[in-house]
Amino acid sequence: MIRKITENDRELYYDYIDKFYSSDVVNAPIPKENYKLAFDEFMRSDEYAFCYIFEYDGVPCGFASLSKTFSQEAGGISITLEEIYVDEKYRNKGIGKKFFEFLFKNIPAARYRLEVELDNEKAKRLYEQMGFEALPYMQMVIDKHNKECFEKGEGI
Repeated sequence: MIRKITENDRELYYDYIDKFYSSDVVNAPIPKENYKLAFDEFMRSDEYAFCYIFEYDGVPCGFASLSKTFSQEAGGISITLEEIYVDEKYRNKGIGKKFFEFLFKNIPAARYRLEVELDNEKAKRLYEQMGFEALPYMQMVIDKHNKECFEKGEGI
């Protein structure tokens, strides 16, 4: 089952996001205060960010968080899969595939987008099976924390 996250899922979400960002499929951890910021946004509205909890036989077993923007290139709403995590003991049970089927059926968009570490072959195979293609360009970013350090002359 796939269901929207609720206030009662706060500690569960914190546990899952901590496991996700501590795993070897992520380049670097994020500040733990960002967990609260994300959760609070999920509770505030679905306007920009939303999250789903996965259950297997009624037991929570993972989550997916997503964000929404408008893409001029795509000509409509773009949904970005920010994180997807399935507890290790529930992997290889089709949960990720079920989530993507749910996503495509229930959250219409002109574009679906995600990031994956280059060496995460298992995830890349799933994403390719679901129809995702690698982009032929590099993405660039300035994160707020790094920009603040730069502006203070502290470097990045």
